[in-house]
Amino acid sequence: MVLLNKVYTRSGDDGTTALGTGERINKDNLRIRAYGTIDETNCAIGIATAVLTKNEQELICMLQRVQNDLFDVGADLCIPDRREELSNESLRVTAAQVVKLESDIDKLNKKLKPLTSFILPGGTLASSTLHQARTVCRRAEREIVSLISIKSENVSKDVLKYVNRLSDFLFVAARFANGCGEKDILWIPGHNR
Repeated sequence: MVLLNKVYTRSGDDGTTALGTGERINKDNLRIRAYGTIDETNCAIGIATAVLTKNEQELICMLQRVQNDLFDVGADLCIPDRREELSNESLRVTAAQVVKLESDIDKLNKKLKPLTSFILPGGTLASSTLHQARTVCRRAEREIVSLISIKSENVSKDVLKYVNRLSDFLFVAARFANGCGEKDILWIPGHNR
């Protein structure tokens, strides 16, 4: 359980922050950037849930579950995977979370109008915000891939899978929030030449 009774600690005034292991690293470290970008993704999803209507409760529930999962992703990244058993395994993303996301993608996608072109981010405010969350999620994915490429850095295997699948989910969710694709704005190649 987390207990926060004081917001500031002053321990980061020197430009460092603590990982879940207690180890202090610079705040511009790639690991910190990766889970910071996960936090940005979560914030964008929060905005989308705030503008969705009660008629879109199914999507709101999915997004709120994703928001909780993103805290799991952040916790997982905050504790480098050294292939050791943790005292709290809930701090690791699991394959089951990836499967649930795939199930949600399939559920929403069945209700969507088929795509005949690439789409422009836009339509409703909720859809636009979900597209923004998708692009931030893709940036987080790139940062995680960069982190994985460093031999001394370890990331649990399901984190990258989850984040990759999440960007797909956010694309489908954005279309769903656009009246099941009815309000999608199609790209017309060379239209303004």
